[in-house]
Amino acid sequence: MSSASGELTENLARVRERIELAASRSGRHAEEITLIAVSKTHSARKIQELYEAGARHFGENRVQERESKLAHLAGLDATWHMIGHVQKNKASRAAQLFDCIDSVDSAALAEKLDRARTDFTTENTEQRKTSKESERLAPSSRLRVLIEVKLDPEPAKSGVNGEELPRLVEAIMRLPHLELRGLMGVPPYFDDPEESRPHFRRLRKLRDAIRAQMGPEILPALSMGMSHDFEIAIEEGATEVRVGTALFGEREGT
Repeated sequence: MSSASGELTENLARVRERIELAASRSGRHAEEITLIAVSKTHSARKIQELYEAGARHFGENRVQERESKLAHLAGLDATWHMIGHVQKNKASRAAQLFDCIDSVDSAALAEKLDRARTDFTTENTEQRKTSKESERLAPSSRLRVLIEVKLDPEPAKSGVNGEELPRLVEAIMRLPHLELRGLMGVPPYFDDPEESRPHFRRLRKLRDAIRAQMGPEILPALSMGMSHDFEIAIEEGATEVRVGTALFGEREGT
């Protein structure tokens, strides 16, 4: 084992221990929490090493970066999450490259993803059967999506406003090739992670309000919390946490 891969293995073990302790504090089990390794800016080699250490979910911010790593990671039986903002002109490719789009913030984007998934699962079936590239693309099932809710008031930040959320939930649930699984949110950055707690709590309460209206079985996933605050997010109900620096170290090239 190389020193680099040994470090990644140790990082993964430490993060999993932190997840277990946070889950225990909130009366939950670590198995209820999905760890998404945020691999943006990190090399295919490091992703491969973390996969070999046991990670199975990876998150990328850009369609182009996921494409650039395809050939090097073709053999990984991993689940790929798009966690960054999806430009509408990239929706078609995103629907093919990712198993999950965790950042849907409008009905227009959802409709583009649905149409793209329709094309991917029907019109190009025979082409996919013979294409080597198809072995590296997302499977031909309904596309799992999360709605990104705006938790950071900064104008540049993505996400749907809380008052618009019920309408977007209803719109996505009508789309036959999308499977709406939950909500995602990114609070403002605070030096003290405890200050993120009200934002995580707000996201959970928004989800619970929709459940009260539409049924307790919908929106089971809450994706919230990153390297510096994921323990607080777990205590507030996160079922998925997106961890980059604590696993991979500082971003490459920065």
